[in-house]
Amino acid sequence: MNIALTQHWKSHLELLDVAFQPIINIHTGKIYGVEALLRNFQDVGFKSIFSLFDTVYKEKLLYSFDLALREKAFKKYTQIKGYKNIKLFYNLDNRLFEMDNYSTGNTTELLKELNIRKENICFEISERQKIVNEHDLERVLQHYKSEDFSIAIDDFGVGHSGYKLFYDSTPDIIKIDRFFLQGLEKNMKKKLMVRNITHLAIQLGIKVIAEGIETKAEYLTCKDIGCHLAQGYFIQKPTKNTSEILLEYQNIIEIITNDRRYGDKNTLLIKNIEQIKPLTIKTKMNKVIEYFKKNKNAPIVPIVNAQNEPLGILLESDIKEFLYSPYGISLLLNEQSTSKLANLLHPCGNADINSTTDTLIELFANNPESVGIIMTKDGAYHGFLSARAIITLMHEENILQARDQNPLTKLPGNTIIEKQINSVCESDKSYMLCYFDLDNFKAFNDVYGFRNGDRIIQLFADILRKELAKNVFKAHIGGDDFFIAFEDIDINNYQKYLKEIYTILEKFASSAREFYSPKDRENGYIISKNRHDEQKSKFPLLSASASVLITRQQKEAVSEETINKILSSQKKVAKNEQKHLAISALI
Repeated sequence: MNIALTQHWKSHLELLDVAFQPIINIHTGKIYGVEALLRNFQDVGFKSIFSLFDTVYKEKLLYSFDLALREKAFKKYTQIKGYKNIKLFYNLDNRLFEMDNYSTGNTTELLKELNIRKENICFEISERQKIVNEHDLERVLQHYKSEDFSIAIDDFGVGHSGYKLFYDSTPDIIKIDRFFLQGLEKNMKKKLMVRNITHLAIQLGIKVIAEGIETKAEYLTCKDIGCHLAQGYFIQKPTKNTSEILLEYQNIIEIITNDRRYGDKNTLLIKNIEQIKPLTIKTKMNKVIEYFKKNKNAPIVPIVNAQNEPLGILLESDIKEFLYSPYGISLLLNEQSTSKLANLLHPCGNADINSTTDTLIELFANNPESVGIIMTKDGAYHGFLSARAIITLMHEENILQARDQNPLTKLPGNTIIEKQINSVCESDKSYMLCYFDLDNFKAFNDVYGFRNGDRIIQLFADILRKELAKNVFKAHIGGDDFFIAFEDIDINNYQKYLKEIYTILEKFASSAREFYSPKDRENGYIISKNRHDEQKSKFPLLSASASVLITRQQKEAVSEETINKILSSQKKVAKNEQKHLAISALI
């Protein structure tokens, strides 16, 4: 049953316009898609888009209105340069499915008229609106997916259904809401939540869009976490002018290049990637059988779409089940059967070739059933990292780290410290660096022996591990010298990081007292040889001093030598300060 729009709403449609906001590959800066956004709603008497749709809904014209609006958006989308290789994200109002005249097949007909591939369309379902009938919604979502349309969950994490919709609908894409991204780089709680959401999605073969990115810091943090795509004002604001939509965003590419230049070169990763030739989702089953007969040692084959984007994997074991059953081959080769390639597809996590090895290892470790990770380059299939390859990667990574670990404390040594300081020099993030030196350690060593001296060194290393978050860089320079680095600090709240350093100093001084004899503790000093001559002197009980350097965001270029010089020269100052701490800042 079709319900025609009134002339009143037809007039409104003529005044309404569509703006587009780009969605880009977070690792390359190249366009992936555009989101269609309604504009000029004020010109037809509405304060917001929501109030406009509420009115159409109350008049029971929502589906008819949406179809007309859909046509308007699709037509304008074809004006974008290179649109055939760009996805269009179109927002669906969940209440469409309540309309009496809702029917299927209308979008397919419209796309045929406009010569647009179904693969180019992604329908967004927002979590913000309450879903009245979840069973009906699931039915409609499955319909769109069966018709080769992509499905995205918008505003993920802030809506009514939360993970239930995520679980039930098995979307192709989720868009993490702006709430979680605002100030992400400074908020460990948000960072942990976004990381968990992203990694769960990746393990299920779902792409993740970081939506609403407004700063460079947010962009780079989302990229490091493993998000596939990015959208927001930092990239480009929505525009009604289709000529302003670019295929590549050079300002973003420059940021990515600079970030990658000094980051993990991923040589271990690259050499472990298997170049397994993928099959397309449209491959006939007889070709699939032929593939596994030719490649008898291949346990899986990656499956891609027409754009060479990974969709999942096909397991050899699934094909064997059919081959060894009485009617299996007939079912596989029967084009009318339900055993088409799409129905045999297994989800598989995918990550960009420029992802850090730490991110890949974490993804694999969090999913014990994983057979591997599909690797992409510029959003397209690049190769496969098998479970065995990832274990090899973990082993080689551990060997490299072990080579530079201090044998006593098992903390990173000088090579990794140099790499960390070099990254600080080249980064425009804000850091707090701290050089710790144990006071009166030589005197303690001379009196109580090297074994107890080693125990003191281990004590300080244990305090660093216990008091500092996992993401804080901790290292042992050697002897009684240690180094830590807080990355991406909130420069306006630097006192909270200093508080952690004060706590370390206080806990060490208190804990170290237990290594002295009762008499020495009571005296508050020990007698030992002076460093400069053979005369004996009084030495206070063990304490620690901290030389702190704050490097501000968007600082001028600074050398590793300058940082080391400042931290070293401040050590003497710190030892003479009442709280054993000296602070400087690079402006």
